[in-house]
Amino acid sequence: MHIRATVAAVAGALALSALVVPAAQAADAPSGKAAFSSASADADSGTTASTLDVTFSNVKVNSGKNIVVGTTNVVSFPVTYTVTHAADLDTSSDNFATGPLIYHGSSLDTADNVLISDDPATCTAASSTVLNCKGVINIRPADGDLWNSDAGTWGAGALAVTSNGDEKMQGGLGSTKVQRYSKLTVNAGPEPVYKGKTITSTGKLSRANWEDNAYHGYTNQPVKLQFRKAGTSTYTTVKTVYSDQYGNLKATATATYDGYWRFSFAGTTTTPAVNATGDYVDVR
Repeated sequence: MHIRATVAAVAGALALSALVVPAAQAADAPSGKAAFSSASADADSGTTASTLDVTFSNVKVNSGKNIVVGTTNVVSFPVTYTVTHAADLDTSSDNFATGPLIYHGSSLDTADNVLISDDPATCTAASSTVLNCKGVINIRPADGDLWNSDAGTWGAGALAVTSNGDEKMQGGLGSTKVQRYSKLTVNAGPEPVYKGKTITSTGKLSRANWEDNAYHGYTNQPVKLQFRKAGTSTYTTVKTVYSDQYGNLKATATATYDGYWRFSFAGTTTTPAVNATGDYVDVR
């Protein structure tokens, strides 16, 4: 494993990256996989041994929505949080910087992947001791930021540093889900078809593979075959089938009315829900 450069300098010399220590390169890690090591941390709180008297709270990642990542596009999402500090702390940009982070693992000190904002957060003083902050974290799947095993729940936290080296990094401040982008297709036929005859719908459920930057079939997943009668707006579930070892789908139904056929996947912890675009079949 090796660490990516994930934070930028402030006022020339001040950098959030002072809190991140490169870890040893591992031969079995995908290129670009982030690793994390801090000087020391409290095993219960995930807070680094700190010389900076600040407290982080009210962390909200991506406005409470899941983070869905494909194979190539950079995914950027906001993180808002509050910093409470001593009244005499100089929080001007030439002395103080803070940024959000997310991590994969049960706690920050044991995390196997940590992603930190490229740039320091923008903060507004709510009082002499409170800052309301907003940062942006970028995920670059094409650069190896993620393993497939990273899909699922991540913890949230924040860090801060001053120009004289005082620092604090803390996890356990919330959670979010990072998911593998999903795709779903359908083709229904024959077209046209006589009433009472069989309509066969085929398709494929696939999702992003973060280790080879391609899409592969999502196997053995329940997927609903749904129908929407022409002139209406609501789909009704006809039956449930399972994707095969390649993610392929096949379902049959009786032709009754003109309308649209689609597959619908409810999603899992690691993969978001997705609906195929309905395929129209004319019934005669």
